Amino acid sequence: MNITGHTTEILDDPFGLLTGNRYEYFLNIEVDEEDELYTEKGLLLKVLFLVNGEERRILQSYFIEQETEKVLDFELEDDEVVQVKKYCEENLPAEDEKEEESN
Repeated sequence: MNITGHTTEILDDPFGLLTGNRYEYFLNIEVDEEDELYTEKGLLLKVLFLVNGEERRILQSYFIEQETEKVLDFELEDDEVVQVKKYCEENLPAEDEKEEESN
């Protein structure tokens, strides 16, 4: 699995009930044609990512066929979880990067 780009958005908590910041990442994914995840219609991975002080983790993720927006019934493998978490941490929006530097 190769992550080729992403978009991200902070999820708003209008009532202030949740601690930390939650981000919604849409990762552009490339997989080999031999991979069971492969689709000619493109592949995205939607990731809900939590940043709460030192805690950083994936809350939820699922694969989406890009062209049809159909959710695919596959889960991340353990090594992919590590790869995606690292990618999200390295691509945090500026707001949380500043917080991280000041800690």
